[in-house]
Amino acid sequence: MAPAAAGTEPHPAPGATLPQAPPLIAKAAAELIGTAALVAVVVGSGIQATELTKDVGLQLLANSTATVFGLGVLILLLGPVSGAHFNPAVTLAEWWSTRRGGAGVSLRETAVYVPAQIVGAIAGAILADAMFGEPLVKWSTHDRSAGHLLLGEVVATAGLILLIFGLARADRLRFAPVAVASYIGAAYWFTSSTSFANPAVTIGRAFTDTFAGIAPSSVAGFIAMQLVGAVVGLALLALIFMPGRKAAA
Repeated sequence: MAPAAAGTEPHPAPGATLPQAPPLIAKAAAELIGTAALVAVVVGSGIQATELTKDVGLQLLANSTATVFGLGVLILLLGPVSGAHFNPAVTLAEWWSTRRGGAGVSLRETAVYVPAQIVGAIAGAILADAMFGEPLVKWSTHDRSAGHLLLGEVVATAGLILLIFGLARADRLRFAPVAVASYIGAAYWFTSSTSFANPAVTIGRAFTDTFAGIAPSSVAGFIAMQLVGAVVGLALLALIFMPGRKAAA
């Protein structure tokens, strides 16, 4: 991503940019509402899928398809306001990569974005449960603590960070709504963990004992591996998009 400088320039976003930088409260609202909507899509489509079929493969197909379309629309809609992070790993990676100057979220914005994303994720899970008549808050019993699942989260998050920031380095952010949504849809299937790749979403999904849930005891491990994945993604970014040397005259 190619974020805006500490609240003074428009915040470039996946999909579009605004001519003037939105106020921080608008950015926070976009992150909260966007993350809530994303989790509502993930959890709600999971509930719907399990009600329609007992085939786990079809359930995952329905869940991943809804997530692809929902995420793409949310990035396109809210990207011009906040950058459409919806993900503390993305926000922290963006802050880290631009902390010494240049376009990017400031520390103040980061301190606002991350809580907004977490609150939004929890609200989205509760909303999905409410829409389908499930208990509003019921801790998930879906254990996801196995080592191969944790490895899947490292891979999923590293790929996501590499994709987003790689698009920025290559001046291709206009393709982010399609590219990011497509990657998440693919990662549902090629990673063992079904690609949470998002600490806020992981926390929110602990609040629902449905298809998309994750047991609270598994949350810390997933978040730790997502942060490791973010570091790996930034390292790969630095390696692959290393500035070239000018040719000698």
